[in-house]
Amino acid sequence: MKKNKKMNPDMPQGKLTEVTDFLPPPSQIIFPTTKERVTMELTASTVQFFKAQARKHHTKYQTMIRHLLDRYATHFKA
Repeated sequence: MKKNKKMNPDMPQGKLTEVTDFLPPPSQIIFPTTKERVTMELTASTVQFFKAQARKHHTKYQTMIRHLLDRYATHFKA
């Protein structure tokens, strides 16, 4: 009679297949940018919107605003 072995859920099960590394090295995915600190006033409703979206997507609202402005500026760059 065979003994029932308890399977460890943290260990791989079945036949394993090696996958080649397809990710680029960190030096190719880090894009250093220079930032300039500015002071600006936004409407309360705009800030509330970005804060709510940031919480929903687990990020920072200032980062979302910065990315939005970067994309706008890049799109309309002459």
